Amino acid sequence: MSFFAPPPQLDTSIFTRLPDRFRNPKRNSWADTNRGGRPIDSFLEGPSFDRQGRLYVTDIPYGRIFRIDEAGEWELVTEYDGWPNGLKIRRDGQIFITDYKRGLMQLDPETGTVTPFLETVGSEGFKGVNDLVFGRSGNLYFTDQGQTGMHDPTGRVYRLSPDGRLSCLLDTIPSPNGIVVDEAETHLLVAVTRANQIWRVPLHASGLVTKVGIFAHLHGGPAGPDGLALDAQGCLLVAHTGFGSIWRLSPFAEPLQRIVSCAGRSTTNLAFGGAENRHLYITDSETGSILRAECPAPGLLMDSHI
Repeated sequence: MSFFAPPPQLDTSIFTRLPDRFRNPKRNSWADTNRGGRPIDSFLEGPSFDRQGRLYVTDIPYGRIFRIDEAGEWELVTEYDGWPNGLKIRRDGQIFITDYKRGLMQLDPETGTVTPFLETVGSEGFKGVNDLVFGRSGNLYFTDQGQTGMHDPTGRVYRLSPDGRLSCLLDTIPSPNGIVVDEAETHLLVAVTRANQIWRVPLHASGLVTKVGIFAHLHGGPAGPDGLALDAQGCLLVAHTGFGSIWRLSPFAEPLQRIVSCAGRSTTNLAFGGAENRHLYITDSETGSILRAECPAPGLLMDSHI
């Protein structure tokens, strides 16, 4: 990105924040490893809208799933023994969760019941699944990050087909995180947090994975790219956690806009919603806030809205 002039900035506002009744800062085993042992009251992730315009978010360390209405009011959908991270809604309304502790989980939005969907691969546990996306074909793509990084480039990307076949597409990634797939399902874009890169993964009808490359390279910082989203113009939006920003990149990786957090620096994930699907909703995990920004183009429709 250093080859380009600084892109224009877009502002955010706080749409809503986690109510105090849901905040009770304390230490826990997830935070001891991932937040330096600091007492925390939440760590929000996984924003995703349903057809009714309600926003779902996850709270990793406390196993909570929240639902937020258009007025910004919070409802606790469920609380269970897990570390839910990514969340996506399938076309039939069923909700899927990448749970760091337990694998792929399924949430019934009416009852709040959480059930295992895919807990192991070849009778072995995952490293710690992170994020997911549905393709138009019904394929489910998800990242398996765990504690991988530059010291241990063994993170994985999986594809789960509608008939239940599981394929490992890549197993050499230093910290795979957010993931998106283009509308024609010709390639994936994967946030590689610890390398501060976005990888482009071509998808072939043969099932082979070849010519994986770097789509974009961020400047660096204490963390890196986290959640990803695509808009209707084919641009990629990258949540740069640790830098308090969202980058909007053209289909050729040119930085077009920088959306700046008005709250903390832990901009972890994002989802399009609101009027004409043109508003971007961003989880700021440092402050337990949901930020909002108006974008130049509407978001690409997710599988849940097809």
